[in-house]
Amino acid sequence: MSERVLVVGSGGREHVLAWKLAQSPQIQQVLVAPGNAGTANCGKISNSEVSISNHTILAQFCKDHHVGLVVVGPEVPLAAGIVDDLTAAGVLCFGPSAKAAQLEASKSFSKAFMERHSIPTARYGSFTDPQEACNYIRTADFPALVVKASGLAAGKGVIVAKDQDEACQAVMDIMKDRAFGAAGETVVVEELLEGEEVSCLCFSDGFTVSPMPPAQDHKRLQDGDVGPNTGGMGAYCPTPQVSQELLQQIRETVLQKTVDGMREEGAPYIGVLYAGLMLTKQGPKVLEFNCRFGDPECQVLLPLLKSDLYEVILNTMNGKLASSTPLWHQDSSAVTVVMASAGYPGSYKKGVEITGLSQVQETGLQVFHAGTGLKEGGVVSSGGRVLTITAVRSSLEAALQAANQGVATVGFPGAVYRRDIGHRAIAHLNQHRGLTYKDSGVDIAAGNKLVDMIKPLAKATARAGCSAELGGFAGLFDLKAAGFVDPILVSGTDGVGTKLKIAQESRQHAGLGQDLVAMCVNDVLAQGAEPLFFLDYFSCGRLDVDVAASVVGGIAKACEMAGCALLGGETAEMPGVYAPGEYDLAGFCVGAVERGELLPRLGDIAEGDLLIGVASSGVHSNGFSLVRKVLEKANLSYSCAAPFGKPGQTVGEVLLAPTKIYSRLLLPIIRGGAVKAYAHITGGGLLENIPRVLPPQLAVDLDASRWSIPPVFSWLHKEGGLSEEEMARTFNCGLGAVLVVAPLDAQRVLRQLRAQEEAWIVGSIAHKQPGETKKLFTLMKYRRQKRFSIRHFVYAGAEAVVVRNLKHTLLNAGAASSAELELEQNGGCHGDSSTPGKRTRVAVLISGTGTNLQALIEQAKRPSSSAEIVVVISNRPGVQGLKRASLAGIQTRVVDHKLYGSRAEFDSTIDRVLEEFGVELVCLAGFMRILTGTFVKKWNGKLLNIHPSLLPSFKGVNAQKQALQAGVRVSGCTVHFVAEEVDAGAIIVQEAVPVLSSDTEESLSDRIREAEHRAFPAAMELVASGTVGLGEDGRITWKSQS
Repeated sequence: MSERVLVVGSGGREHVLAWKLAQSPQIQQVLVAPGNAGTANCGKISNSEVSISNHTILAQFCKDHHVGLVVVGPEVPLAAGIVDDLTAAGVLCFGPSAKAAQLEASKSFSKAFMERHSIPTARYGSFTDPQEACNYIRTADFPALVVKASGLAAGKGVIVAKDQDEACQAVMDIMKDRAFGAAGETVVVEELLEGEEVSCLCFSDGFTVSPMPPAQDHKRLQDGDVGPNTGGMGAYCPTPQVSQELLQQIRETVLQKTVDGMREEGAPYIGVLYAGLMLTKQGPKVLEFNCRFGDPECQVLLPLLKSDLYEVILNTMNGKLASSTPLWHQDSSAVTVVMASAGYPGSYKKGVEITGLSQVQETGLQVFHAGTGLKEGGVVSSGGRVLTITAVRSSLEAALQAANQGVATVGFPGAVYRRDIGHRAIAHLNQHRGLTYKDSGVDIAAGNKLVDMIKPLAKATARAGCSAELGGFAGLFDLKAAGFVDPILVSGTDGVGTKLKIAQESRQHAGLGQDLVAMCVNDVLAQGAEPLFFLDYFSCGRLDVDVAASVVGGIAKACEMAGCALLGGETAEMPGVYAPGEYDLAGFCVGAVERGELLPRLGDIAEGDLLIGVASSGVHSNGFSLVRKVLEKANLSYSCAAPFGKPGQTVGEVLLAPTKIYSRLLLPIIRGGAVKAYAHITGGGLLENIPRVLPPQLAVDLDASRWSIPPVFSWLHKEGGLSEEEMARTFNCGLGAVLVVAPLDAQRVLRQLRAQEEAWIVGSIAHKQPGETKKLFTLMKYRRQKRFSIRHFVYAGAEAVVVRNLKHTLLNAGAASSAELELEQNGGCHGDSSTPGKRTRVAVLISGTGTNLQALIEQAKRPSSSAEIVVVISNRPGVQGLKRASLAGIQTRVVDHKLYGSRAEFDSTIDRVLEEFGVELVCLAGFMRILTGTFVKKWNGKLLNIHPSLLPSFKGVNAQKQALQAGVRVSGCTVHFVAEEVDAGAIIVQEAVPVLSSDTEESLSDRIREAEHRAFPAAMELVASGTVGLGEDGRITWKSQS
């Protein structure tokens, strides 16, 4: 069952937690409270307005919204007992109890605890009197120069003094001047330790500890570790200074001892334990404990976590770490660089505009937001530490270089950041040692591991004629064993273009294998050939075995789908040729066809022949450079919710839908003899591919209204401002293959196709009109056999391909269902069912049971609807309407009016939620709050209400009672635009209900409610479709419909 998870916090740590959790297939949605600009409505991740300081309200919110798990980021809520309170309320919450969190919340407790359990740490003293602390500093027989506020101070309560005077001044600043408030009522004075400082974190289930790779934070503001202390200016992971032997020592003497000690003292430690350590000559010693992920350490740890974070958390909470150890990516380094506001860690300006974030992500880097907010559709700064740029690469040096390049791409005036993150580790690594081939960037062991992984996958593709055994110098295929008598060999080669970039950035690689096979197999099929075997070429700068195995595994599965053997391939690791994280693909397919069955049969194709189109899965593998340009123009990232495709899909998921393989579907039909030609709609779209299989004197007449065009093409057409010609010559527009058949064979072939796939009769063949010669286009295409071939297609007179109704159909993509198209093509007729390709984003505001909400939901579910309900907002928690929305898969929010001091504050919160979801139309369905004039003015013409009377009669409350008292014979309901005066806006829809002599208030209300369930959806549809609007004069306007 898909889970909804809530992450508590607003920093970079919380963004990366949400990002990693959202990668779990078991997670439906990740809410972040309060979150930041990076977690606002992006893919599975969105922000929540719920209070995190009031644990009672938070627990009720989790129950109302079916939140199955709460993950706490910062230390303050943990110390305040959030885990204890939510757990007591029956809400699963990840993190240590308040008692266990004392390890961080009280440095005085922590030092005494380490002393009790013989955990190595610096010598210290704990003081509540400043004079006693200063005496200790001046009389200690060791350098007592580290002064710490005992309580929580946002990571800034530690002063490392140069001398005794500075240390005593720090004591006075903390205790007398209250530099850190109540956190400094007790101070801890420690010995100044010398050595390398590292962060060693682990998951703990109360018994077992599972260490994470060691990391190193950089606290000082400036390069070279100078400047004031900060919350952290960057981090890297893993630290080469910590060997496996040393990490095992830390596990036994620090982490395990701590968890055992807490359990013995009655405070079992369950969650993430962070040990800040100094690697001294005497061994590792604890500087401090934290009771949660570090920030920015979290930004380098979680990108290296191979396991599903959601599963790791559940295993930790259920005491299963001993049997389910989390897995980490090996041979990779992560670096994160913090970008801070000018003036940090002192005073700084907020609201500074930040640009270039999408360009950074396109380079394969991750941007994790901290102190950011949204303003007028853009991202602005709202805190000291603003962003972190994280790079994962094969080496620490490469990761640092990539992260610094990402920082340089961000437009953030006055930003402060370091350029030397990991400098100590790089110095450590640069000590003299002998070079190996691996040092040059080529990992032979990784290559061998990949071959071992893909051998069984290739073997599974064996077929008659070949065994598909990998490992030889060349592959063999026996045509006779495959049943051929007089065969002609057919070959094809192709790649997948810049679809690679989307897959690499989205980290979704498996589908590319099917794309590669499909592009080659579908080409070979155009000659009528059966695909026999396939070879692949995978090239990269550094071999990531998991990525390569995912791609090649996808190739093997696709070969099985196509009926061909994966006979061999080449993996080329070429350091310096490709950017980190990038790779390229090429495929080679060889097929065979009996000499007498070759396609196209040019001599048989005649005027009047029909064209049958077979559905594509979407964009397939062509035109992605243009797709990416349109996305850039629309400012959409691949992780954002797709404005096309199925609900819940991201942009990346829709665009990465694999190319369809047509061989198993079409080969039996082609061998039946009815198909005269088959065109693969690949690069060049409809305009350039169909003519390749036709005699030069014939032309193609296509009617785009005859097939179903996927919404992605409609969106590209509109957002990119692409012309009909550009669409038709770049994209397949919904047709992956086109067959040429005689009219007498068309229905039989159509039935055969439709048994497995969507297909339509999409046009016909006609003679070109005589006229002067016209060069239509030039196609330059790389071929392996001939370095370049420039083909000039010359036709007499009229164009080779005419596509009618393309613009109209693109604007109304998805208008007709497959059943309606089939009815039309079989001689039937149907009415106009066209709807806009883009649905209007609707919010519904409720206060109770939501019966009208249910009617609106059912209307929006219809394929023909112009409305999409994206959020349901209630001013009361726990009401039935919220459950109705959740069951329908609609996101919900509770904005409890009791928690706000004024109507204006409440309305402002509602408005922020509406903006978060990009709402365009608001329906009030039993919403029992009067909205302020400011809110109504802002949403003028976009705000609908329903009233249980025929307005203008019987305004206000108790409308049914008023109608009965007035003795009217007809009442009903009214849907109207909301105006500042109650129940006074322009009327959209009314439905009359007769008043019976036997009616009571209850019986009349029941019948009016039934009418409401018809009227409100109808009104929503009229406004969402643009048929009805509100004029400047406050009157209804109607748009004429064709």
